[in-house]
Amino acid sequence: MIGVIGGTGAEGILDMYPLIESRDIKTDYGVSPTISILEVENRQVAYIPRHSKGHSTPPHMINYRANIEALHLIGVSDVFATNSVGSLDVDIQPGTLLIPDNFIDFTKNRVQTFYDDKVVHIDCTNPYCEGLRNLLIEGNDVCPRGIYIATEGPRFETGAEIQFYKSIGGKVVGMTGVPEVVLAREKQMCYASICAVSNYAASISPTNLTVSEVVDAMKMCEENLIELLTSTIKKTDKNRDCSCKKLLNDAII
Repeated sequence: MIGVIGGTGAEGILDMYPLIESRDIKTDYGVSPTISILEVENRQVAYIPRHSKGHSTPPHMINYRANIEALHLIGVSDVFATNSVGSLDVDIQPGTLLIPDNFIDFTKNRVQTFYDDKVVHIDCTNPYCEGLRNLLIEGNDVCPRGIYIATEGPRFETGAEIQFYKSIGGKVVGMTGVPEVVLAREKQMCYASICAVSNYAASISPTNLTVSEVVDAMKMCEENLIELLTSTIKKTDKNRDCSCKKLLNDAII
């Protein structure tokens, strides 16, 4: 089964495709937000709202382990996650969809692993699944790479922080991408992110963005995001083999 972890802008998929069933999954880490099983392009797709119903849970309080474990328990092997981000590059404009190829983690208080009872070191040289990334990139109008800077939130970053993140190679900044991607790797799930750029981060644009510009950028992102998700789901091979699914074979334990 394919999983979609929805952030801002992805909810529209719920109105476009038939609902097969809704499930609340009990895990060792808590009960997941309601998962909607949809029929998308003749495929079963499990949609989970990262922030819970009504976007009610802030980034630093999300139960990332419960969300990933719930998807794992119902048989999800391939995950497409959507993340709203700010741009650190004037050439990456609001409205852009960026497919990150790496991340730098500046979160502080989040549980980063399922393995509290033993030592497991998974490889994160290339944390996002290249197979899923290529499906999102090929033939689509997206920015094909960029380093995602993960911050704790819920406050936005200072201008000084943004300039530092830019100086170390960051392209976009957000609050929800980590530890989600790491936990998915620990469950040997293929995981790729679609970063929807809603605004320039603090101090990047020489002029302040207006509210209407941000709203227009988000509308553009939402339309393009749903189109990208559905077209990629259609071409995802259910029998696709990938090294992500064997990651623990090479983990240092």
